[in-house]
Amino acid sequence: MGKRRRARELALQILYGMEINKGDLSCVLSGFWKAYPCSEEIQRFATELVTGTYKNLSSIDNLLRKHTDNWDISRLAAVDRNVLRFATYELLFLDDIPPKVTINEAIEIVKNYSTADSGKFVNGILDKIKDEKLNP
Repeated sequence: MGKRRRARELALQILYGMEINKGDLSCVLSGFWKAYPCSEEIQRFATELVTGTYKNLSSIDNLLRKHTDNWDISRLAAVDRNVLRFATYELLFLDDIPPKVTINEAIEIVKNYSTADSGKFVNGILDKIKDEKLNP
């Protein structure tokens, strides 16, 4: 498994945990890295995904609402919702990562941690967001 894939999986765990436990971001991150030590590179990228997603959560969720036709995002599976959130952050703010890579990584992660249909769902939503960013 690549370092960025591992970082994305850890970001999913952190975002998922924050949804359930509602803690202070810096405390959650500090505690997480003590419990799950990893290389500095992985920790740095996962932290960037989590903090960027968290700081832009309102705008990310608004964008997801726009593209999840007839679905309230609170009704989405928690794994799908959080993968969509950090992948949307990547698409919008991390220009050094090709959109295709972000989308493929998100699909693979939800295939491993969510339902069989989640990959298609996540692909459809992220593809709409990518197209909107490229063609505003």
